[in-house]
Amino acid sequence: MKTINVGFIGAGDVADLHADAVFRLPGAALKGLWDRDAENGLYKARLYECRTVYSSAEELFNDPEIDVVFILTNMETHAKYTIQAARAGKHILVEKPAASNVAELLQMQQTVEEAGVHCMPGHNYIYEAGVERMRQMIQSGKLGTITQFYMMYNIEHAEEIRARYPGVIRQILTHHAYTTLYLAGQPQSVSCFRSTINGTIAPQENVAMVNMKMKSGALSHLCASFANDDQSGDPWTCLIKVIGTKGSARYSYRDWVINSRNGAHSQTFQAYPESIKNTATYFIDRVIRQGEAPLSSLEDAVTCQRIIEACEQSVTEDRHVNL
Repeated sequence: MKTINVGFIGAGDVADLHADAVFRLPGAALKGLWDRDAENGLYKARLYECRTVYSSAEELFNDPEIDVVFILTNMETHAKYTIQAARAGKHILVEKPAASNVAELLQMQQTVEEAGVHCMPGHNYIYEAGVERMRQMIQSGKLGTITQFYMMYNIEHAEEIRARYPGVIRQILTHHAYTTLYLAGQPQSVSCFRSTINGTIAPQENVAMVNMKMKSGALSHLCASFANDDQSGDPWTCLIKVIGTKGSARYSYRDWVINSRNGAHSQTFQAYPESIKNTATYFIDRVIRQGEAPLSSLEDAVTCQRIIEACEQSVTEDRHVNL
């Protein structure tokens, strides 16, 4: 089996999880990385035990030994690096949100198609086995007609951490958007509310709620908060619930918890790093090696971005927005 050589663009916190995934995957190797902070790049290269620290993103793209590039930088640079990687003939996994706006995503799509490479957005939640089982139950009709879809997220992030992120609409509700598409189908209209609680150095919203009417007639409720944990019984830490006329199903981060901090999280919700590992594994083993379609595509990323922009429009104009 030919070794798939991977290069990282960006070496922040999420790169740690992707590096562990590649390290554990037979037939894959992290050859090298580039980070805009050269000192951090050297540190992460030693930590990941990879051979090369590139002096620029372009040097990485031009390395003929690199087969696959993981774009792990901030959202605003995803389109730029994805387009450069595609033109260099590299397959690409791009972290979410895959781009800043729909126009960028459409340009990424066109470039990827012209280059004849694979590009998969890092829509990691749906690569979890429990979420896949939900989809199978829905598609087989075991749950009957879907009437309601819920997705909740309540994980406190310290203000100095969330100051580095966009608000929860883009940072977290993007996850909710692609998961909704995967399990509940296409939305028809959107209403969104947002708020900033105790924001001094991070003015971006840290609480947001969305109601959507789906094209199927089902209703969806999505919420996300960096402002608080949920410590009550059966907490809504990260919870997905689908209710149909013949049955229902749920998925929760709280089913696998380790009492130690993991990055911004006060505990290790093991489903999260496992979902990153599952995403990288699926991309390399099934998309790259076997030519299969990803579970969530750039086309889905475009729809997700339309949902996110509709949420922002709903907040700004204080109205329900048709998609």
